[in-house]
Amino acid sequence: MDIELEDQPFDLDFHPSNSIVAVGLITGRLQLFRYVDISSESERLWTVTAHTESCRAVRFINAGSSVLTASPDCSILATNVETAQRVARLDNAHEAAVNRLINLTETTIASGDEDGTIKVWDTRQNSCCSTFKAHEDYISDMEFVPDTMQLLGTSGDGTLSVFNLRKNKVHARSEFSEDELLSVTLMKHGKKVVCGSQEGVLLLYSWGYFKDCIDRFVGHPHSVDALLKLDEDTVLTGSSDGIIRVVSILPNKMIGVIGEHSSYPIERLAFSHDRNVLGSASHDQILKLWDVHYLHEDDEPETNKQEAVNEENVDMDLDVDIEKRPRVAGSKRKKRAEKGQTSSQKQASDFFADI
Repeated sequence: MDIELEDQPFDLDFHPSNSIVAVGLITGRLQLFRYVDISSESERLWTVTAHTESCRAVRFINAGSSVLTASPDCSILATNVETAQRVARLDNAHEAAVNRLINLTETTIASGDEDGTIKVWDTRQNSCCSTFKAHEDYISDMEFVPDTMQLLGTSGDGTLSVFNLRKNKVHARSEFSEDELLSVTLMKHGKKVVCGSQEGVLLLYSWGYFKDCIDRFVGHPHSVDALLKLDEDTVLTGSSDGIIRVVSILPNKMIGVIGEHSSYPIERLAFSHDRNVLGSASHDQILKLWDVHYLHEDDEPETNKQEAVNEENVDMDLDVDIEKRPRVAGSKRKKRAEKGQTSSQKQASDFFADI
């Protein structure tokens, strides 16, 4: 199914229990669509102007009753899914443009900005409870590890970081790679971390050994802007050449192609709540919904997959000294279609008070 959008999308997210998908646009508008199946026409539920600048990040929260958006105008907005009315708005959530949002627990989210800062927001205390500054450039992607309450982050400075949310500290950070890291996902039951880069190389790290990658997969001719885990051995990649690929990890090999966006860069990939539909947002101003139920037909049962911490990640909670590193001279910055603004930080005590 092709859903034509008003303008270029930056992010998408599926409702956690219903056939609803939200898309944030470069114009600052947020659109919600309902679909029955990909063979039927979609229904646009509503469109609102969420931000004065682009809507870069979108996430459903509170069991899908609200949808969060973030923007280069430094604000985070909560909108009611049923009524499309504003629930709460936090102006000056960051001192720089907000790039990414990610759900952590039922009561916490994390946000990353253009200056390399990650913040964790506690909905119970109605405030920002942690702030991490481990990067020298924009936060490109984040991945949450619920079993150990740790957060992975990638940045335009070419590093991968690990944040210990229990201890509120940076646990580890990789050496600077030669290229920007744009996407990240956790594989092999928590043993491996895969990062996509600007040059199209997939970098593979072993958990607990983040100093440098253990392997590199050079099968992509263009940047890997989006990563989505299919199973513990396979990942879907969205590239700036507009192609969605299926890649096996260890051994590294290209398995196949799901589809493409006519050579337009792919910004985000996401699964529906039942994982039978894949959503892809691209610069062609189209949200594509792909029927991918066949990809799960050979999946192993999920029982017993959450095993005890193995020898490769036994040091997850050990303190690691993080050296202060200078900004990489001449590092490339990911080009965006618009420029973010900065503003002074304000108190966030009442952001989630009404949610």
